[in-house]
Amino acid sequence: MTAEITRMTDAAVVGGVIADTFRMDAISTWLIPPVADRPPIQRAFFTMYAAHALDHGDVYGIHESGELAGVAVWFTAPYPEIPGHDEAVASFAGEHAGRFGILGEQMEKLHPHEPHHYLAFIALVKGRMGRGLGSQLLREHHQRLDAEGMPAYLEASSADSRRLYLRHGYVDMPELLRLPDGPVMYPMWRAPSA
Repeated sequence: MTAEITRMTDAAVVGGVIADTFRMDAISTWLIPPVADRPPIQRAFFTMYAAHALDHGDVYGIHESGELAGVAVWFTAPYPEIPGHDEAVASFAGEHAGRFGILGEQMEKLHPHEPHHYLAFIALVKGRMGRGLGSQLLREHHQRLDAEGMPAYLEASSADSRRLYLRHGYVDMPELLRLPDGPVMYPMWRAPSA
Protein backbone atom coordinates (compact mmCIF):
# COMPACT_ATOMS: atom_id res chain seq x y z
CA MET A 1 0.00 0.00 0.00
CA THR A 2 1.25 3.47 -0.87
CA ALA A 3 1.86 5.93 1.94
CA GLU A 4 -0.19 9.12 1.87
CA ILE A 5 1.14 12.55 2.87
CA THR A 6 -1.24 15.12 4.34
CA ARG A 7 -1.03 18.48 6.07
CA MET A 8 -1.25 18.16 9.83
CA THR A 9 -3.38 20.49 11.95
CA ASP A 10 -3.00 19.06 15.47
CA ALA A 11 0.25 20.31 17.02
CA ALA A 12 -0.10 18.01 20.05
CA VAL A 13 -0.24 14.89 17.86
CA VAL A 14 2.84 16.06 15.93
CA GLY A 15 4.68 16.95 19.13
CA GLY A 16 3.90 13.53 20.59
CA VAL A 17 5.31 11.68 17.58
CA ILE A 18 8.53 13.72 17.68
CA ALA A 19 8.90 13.30 21.45
CA ASP A 20 8.44 9.53 21.23
CA THR A 21 10.92 9.23 18.36
CA PHE A 22 13.63 11.38 19.94
CA ARG A 23 13.21 10.14 23.54
CA MET A 24 16.55 8.31 23.63
CA ASP A 25 18.61 10.20 21.04
CA ALA A 26 21.90 11.86 21.97
CA ILE A 27 20.57 15.44 21.91
CA SER A 28 17.59 14.60 24.14
CA THR A 29 19.84 12.68 26.53
CA TRP A 30 22.10 15.73 26.78
CA LEU A 31 19.20 18.16 27.20
CA ILE A 32 17.33 16.11 29.80
CA PRO A 33 19.61 13.51 31.44
CA PRO A 34 16.98 11.80 33.66
CA VAL A 35 15.00 9.46 31.38
CA ALA A 36 11.83 9.83 33.46
CA ASP A 37 11.83 13.62 33.02
CA ARG A 38 12.07 13.47 29.22
CA PRO A 39 8.59 12.57 27.92
CA PRO A 40 6.56 15.47 29.41
CA ILE A 41 9.26 18.05 28.70
CA GLN A 42 9.79 16.86 25.14
CA ARG A 43 6.06 16.72 24.39
CA ALA A 44 5.63 20.31 25.56
CA PHE A 45 8.70 21.51 23.65
CA PHE A 46 7.94 19.79 20.33
CA THR A 47 4.24 20.68 20.52
CA MET A 48 5.15 24.35 21.01
CA TYR A 49 7.33 24.27 17.87
CA ALA A 50 4.77 22.34 15.83
CA ALA A 51 2.09 24.90 16.76
CA HIS A 52 4.38 27.74 15.67
CA ALA A 53 5.11 25.96 12.38
CA LEU A 54 1.38 25.71 11.66
CA ASP A 55 1.45 29.53 11.41
CA HIS A 56 4.94 30.02 9.94
CA GLY A 57 5.69 26.95 7.86
CA ASP A 58 4.42 23.53 6.88
CA VAL A 59 3.65 20.46 8.97
CA TYR A 60 3.23 17.14 7.17
CA GLY A 61 2.13 13.71 8.27
CA ILE A 62 2.74 10.48 6.40
CA HIS A 63 0.15 7.72 6.81
CA GLU A 64 0.38 3.99 6.13
CA SER A 65 -2.81 1.89 6.18
CA GLY A 66 -4.63 4.89 7.64
CA GLU A 67 -2.24 5.23 10.59
CA LEU A 68 0.10 8.13 11.22
CA ALA A 69 3.63 6.85 10.52
CA GLY A 70 5.71 10.02 10.70
CA VAL A 71 5.81 13.81 10.64
CA ALA A 72 7.93 16.65 9.28
CA VAL A 73 8.00 20.21 10.62
CA TRP A 74 9.27 22.95 8.28
CA PHE A 75 9.59 26.68 8.88
CA THR A 76 9.74 29.36 6.21
CA ALA A 77 12.78 31.38 7.29
CA PRO A 78 13.14 34.01 8.46
CA TYR A 79 10.26 33.41 10.86
CA PRO A 80 9.31 35.23 14.07
CA GLU A 81 10.38 33.94 17.44
CA ILE A 82 7.83 32.03 19.47
CA PRO A 83 6.18 34.58 21.79
CA GLY A 84 7.18 33.89 25.39
CA HIS A 85 9.56 31.11 24.29
CA ASP A 86 12.05 31.36 27.16
CA GLU A 87 9.33 31.64 29.80
CA ALA A 88 7.50 28.63 28.35
CA VAL A 89 10.68 26.52 28.31
CA ALA A 90 11.43 27.54 31.90
CA SER A 91 7.90 26.53 32.94
CA PHE A 92 7.99 23.02 31.49
CA ALA A 93 11.74 22.21 31.54
CA GLY A 94 12.49 23.47 35.04
CA GLU A 95 16.10 22.69 36.02
CA HIS A 96 16.85 21.60 32.44
CA ALA A 97 15.90 24.96 30.89
CA GLY A 98 19.52 26.16 30.89
CA ARG A 99 20.55 23.38 28.52
CA PHE A 100 17.72 24.28 26.15
CA GLY A 101 19.09 27.83 26.22
CA ILE A 102 22.61 26.65 25.36
CA LEU A 103 21.31 24.55 22.47
CA GLY A 104 19.24 27.46 21.16
CA GLU A 105 22.22 29.84 21.30
CA GLN A 106 24.46 27.38 19.46
CA MET A 107 21.84 26.77 16.78
CA GLU A 108 21.21 30.48 16.30
CA LYS A 109 24.92 31.23 15.84
CA LEU A 110 25.14 28.87 12.86
CA HIS A 111 21.70 29.38 11.29
CA PRO A 112 21.91 31.05 7.85
CA HIS A 113 20.21 34.43 7.45
CA GLU A 114 19.20 34.34 3.78
CA PRO A 115 15.67 33.17 2.90
CA HIS A 116 15.26 29.39 3.03
CA HIS A 117 13.03 26.67 4.44
CA TYR A 118 14.20 25.13 7.70
CA LEU A 119 13.53 21.48 8.50
CA ALA A 120 13.21 21.67 12.27
CA PHE A 121 12.12 18.06 12.84
CA ILE A 122 11.38 14.88 10.95
CA ALA A 123 10.32 11.83 12.95
CA LEU A 124 8.95 8.40 12.23
CA VAL A 125 6.81 6.31 14.55
CA LYS A 126 8.63 3.37 16.12
CA GLY A 127 8.60 0.37 13.80
CA ARG A 128 8.19 2.52 10.68
CA MET A 129 11.86 3.31 10.06
CA GLY A 130 13.86 1.85 7.18
CA ARG A 131 10.86 1.83 4.84
CA GLY A 132 11.58 5.00 2.86
CA LEU A 133 8.96 7.09 4.66
CA GLY A 134 11.45 9.76 5.73
CA SER A 135 12.63 10.04 2.15
CA GLN A 136 9.03 10.43 0.98
CA LEU A 137 8.47 13.24 3.49
CA LEU A 138 11.62 14.99 2.28
CA ARG A 139 10.74 14.61 -1.41
CA GLU A 140 7.26 16.05 -0.80
CA HIS A 141 8.64 19.37 0.39
CA HIS A 142 11.74 19.38 -1.83
CA GLN A 143 9.50 19.34 -4.94
CA ARG A 144 7.96 22.59 -3.80
CA LEU A 145 11.32 24.10 -2.88
CA ASP A 146 12.77 23.19 -6.28
CA ALA A 147 9.79 24.72 -8.08
CA GLU A 148 10.24 27.94 -6.07
CA GLY A 149 14.06 27.97 -6.34
CA MET A 150 14.27 27.94 -2.54
CA PRO A 151 17.14 26.40 -0.54
CA ALA A 152 16.74 24.37 2.64
CA TYR A 153 18.64 24.12 5.92
CA LEU A 154 18.66 21.66 8.81
CA GLU A 155 20.79 20.35 11.66
CA ALA A 156 21.22 16.58 11.47
CA SER A 157 21.23 15.19 15.00
CA SER A 158 23.20 12.04 14.23
CA ALA A 159 25.62 10.56 11.73
CA ASP A 160 22.82 8.28 10.47
CA SER A 161 20.45 11.14 9.77
CA ARG A 162 23.30 13.07 8.16
CA ARG A 163 23.76 10.20 5.69
CA LEU A 164 20.05 10.33 4.81
CA TYR A 165 20.24 14.05 4.10
CA LEU A 166 23.40 13.66 2.01
CA ARG A 167 21.42 11.29 -0.23
CA HIS A 168 18.81 14.01 -0.69
CA GLY A 169 21.15 16.72 -1.91
CA TYR A 170 22.23 18.33 1.37
CA VAL A 171 25.86 19.26 1.92
CA ASP A 172 27.72 19.91 5.15
CA MET A 173 28.07 23.50 6.31
CA PRO A 174 31.59 24.61 7.25
CA GLU A 175 31.11 24.36 11.03
CA LEU A 176 29.74 21.63 13.29
CA LEU A 177 27.46 22.42 16.23
CA ARG A 178 29.20 21.11 19.34
CA LEU A 179 27.34 21.01 22.64
CA PRO A 180 29.48 21.39 25.79
CA ASP A 181 30.49 17.91 26.97
CA GLY A 182 27.80 16.61 24.64
CA PRO A 183 27.00 15.41 21.14
CA VAL A 184 27.66 17.02 17.79
CA MET A 185 25.04 18.20 15.31
CA TYR A 186 25.64 18.60 11.59
CA PRO A 187 24.32 21.82 10.01
CA MET A 188 23.47 21.10 6.35
CA TRP A 189 22.30 23.09 3.32
CA ARG A 190 20.44 22.06 0.19
CA ALA A 191 20.44 24.21 -2.92
CA PRO A 192 17.30 23.87 -5.06
CA SER A 193 17.55 21.49 -8.01
CA ALA A 194 17.10 23.05 -11.43
